[in-house]
Amino acid sequence: MDEVKEADAAAKPIRRRDSAGTRARILNVATREFSNKGYEGAKTDDIADRARINKRMIYHYFSSKEQLYLAVLESAYERARSAEQKIELDQLEPLRALARFTEFTFDSFVRDRTFINLLATENRQRAKVLKKSAKVNTMNSPVIAAIGRILEKGEADGTIRPGLDARQLWITIIGICYFFFSNVYTLSVIFDADMEQPDQIAERRTHVVEFVLRGVKA
Repeated sequence: MDEVKEADAAAKPIRRRDSAGTRARILNVATREFSNKGYEGAKTDDIADRARINKRMIYHYFSSKEQLYLAVLESAYERARSAEQKIELDQLEPLRALARFTEFTFDSFVRDRTFINLLATENRQRAKVLKKSAKVNTMNSPVIAAIGRILEKGEADGTIRPGLDARQLWITIIGICYFFFSNVYTLSVIFDADMEQPDQIAERRTHVVEFVLRGVKA
């Protein structure tokens, strides 16, 4: 009997690790599927096949396709906000801090368009699924608060003009970075140039950073 109990105890950590791994694998595959195909286009059958699991496991961990999609959205926001908090803006001089945040935001879209695609899908749906999140509306607070501190510090040392709103500035920075990548294919047609080429991206990056800094300088 003792040998059986010991065997059961030894097996439990393995099952927990498998459980976490299975859930993460489902989430990773679902992120790609929802990003590439949208909410309606992504199929749970395809997600199960690509995650190498039985379809029932999706409903075991996430209860429904909508709940899986919501988990994908929340995970995308968490990754973006966690990465932002690692750049330690409070350690930099005000203008350099804003430049660094702008560079980081722009570069995040260079590395991965997944978040852009997910946002496009959810905006088409008027954020009907994201509205059901109990935590996503708290995720931006640390970043906006950090920008607020940068503005206060810049006003105090005379490098940043007074009266700027941290939330509005955050929206502006995200917006001018986001637009280029969310419209890169149509921009390429309009300007008859491959806007995804490294030189085009570098030129845009420089312009965006300079634009933000000129807009806030005292």
